[in-house]
Amino acid sequence: MKKFKIKSGDTVKVIAGDHKGSEGKVLRILKDKDRVVVEGVNMVSKHTKPSAANPQGGIVKQEAPLHVSNVALVENGEAVRVGYKVEGDTKTRISKKTKNEI
Repeated sequence: MKKFKIKSGDTVKVIAGDHKGSEGKVLRILKDKDRVVVEGVNMVSKHTKPSAANPQGGIVKQEAPLHVSNVALVENGEAVRVGYKVEGDTKTRISKKTKNEI
């Protein structure tokens, strides 16, 4: 199983691609495809058929996944790389720039 340094609920910044510079919260992680879904970033239009949940149907805007390598964790307003610090039985994420726990 793959281990991502970015978790659901983290605030990330897009560092590459069409949406470079955008920030948002991670909604979902798709480990099998190495992708993350970021709130309000990479919005696409999806055409939906009428259903019980959406009787009108029509065009719905939703977030599309981004590759995990195109996002970086945000700490104090700037993108940082993530490392791990192991002390005894505890393993914590740290910022490689400031050495602070995340």
